Amino acid sequence: MYCNAEYQDIEEKILSGKRLSKEDGLRLFDCNDLSWLGNMADIVRKCKCGDIVYYNVNCHVNLTNMCTSKCKFCAFGRDKDAKGAYAMSPEEAIAVVEDAMQDPDLAGLHVVSGLHPEWHFDDYLYRLQALHDRFPSLYLKGFTGVEITHFAKISGLSVAEVLSKLKNAGLQAIAGGGAEILCDRVRQELCPEKATAKEWLEVARVAHGMGIKSNASMLYGHIETMEERVDHLLKLRELQDETGGFQTFICFPFLPKNTELGKQVQQTSMWDDLKTMAISRLMLDNFTNIKAYWVMLTVPVAQLALSFGANDIDGTVHKETILHDAGATSPTALSEDYIIRIVREAGRIPASCDCNFNIIRRFDQ
Repeated sequence: MYCNAEYQDIEEKILSGKRLSKEDGLRLFDCNDLSWLGNMADIVRKCKCGDIVYYNVNCHVNLTNMCTSKCKFCAFGRDKDAKGAYAMSPEEAIAVVEDAMQDPDLAGLHVVSGLHPEWHFDDYLYRLQALHDRFPSLYLKGFTGVEITHFAKISGLSVAEVLSKLKNAGLQAIAGGGAEILCDRVRQELCPEKATAKEWLEVARVAHGMGIKSNASMLYGHIETMEERVDHLLKLRELQDETGGFQTFICFPFLPKNTELGKQVQQTSMWDDLKTMAISRLMLDNFTNIKAYWVMLTVPVAQLALSFGANDIDGTVHKETILHDAGATSPTALSEDYIIRIVREAGRIPASCDCNFNIIRRFDQ
């Protein structure tokens, strides 16, 4: 046994492969034995996916920061006439990728944006198609459940019809953002103008039924309770039982700088970040991959998170803007060599992959 008697029953469940309950999850968030939590999560990680750590050689393309949603936790969105507001033309989006093509190993694009007050669905679709036509060899992951819900509403199409058009334009997987906390109370307080919890989950359900994989996420450390964190994880676990279509789970710690919540919420601690990472691995027993998103965690914490259940460290990113507007202090990009080094320092095997976790290159010692 690895811990004191207080958590022996949970440890026995974990080591025997039994599913943890909501009550177990709440008790884990009360646990301050961080080394034990990390050890348990690392045991599960090793059994489930071995020693490979996945990363992408990728480029983020944020088509516009104009947004009608006005989420209280967001520092990226702008009104149309606000200072710093922008909307990329197809040519400007292509130019962003051309700049990233200085890296000969660039393999994919991550396309997410604000909910532009005047763009139609075809405006997004046209830009996606332009990127795919110009860079047909790059995999395309893009748009969140929030954006896809928005596309359906402004176009009058069903979610399935929107997804079909996006897939025909080159989309291969859906981004995991926009889930925030899947709780009506939290969403009504922080982001009442965007997709509900039910709508976000429905986009994922429909996409998975069409053979389109997606990611999932949780934005924590703002106004949510620990019970709402656990409920969020359980909702994702339940849908994964149903569809099996989630590829990786991303823990997003809330970055308060330059947001409406900035004066009333403090940034999460490394302790909370590592605890939440470990508990996510333990509760999400049907997820293969758990991501340590270095952009928000910082590189040192993301590296440490590889011993707290994570086996995915995102990618090179190339000029991330959304989270740096909220005060992220990490670099806006990492080199592939640097990612390989920090993964190897953690005693793991780096492997570059596409947006569907197919390995492109593996770097064994």
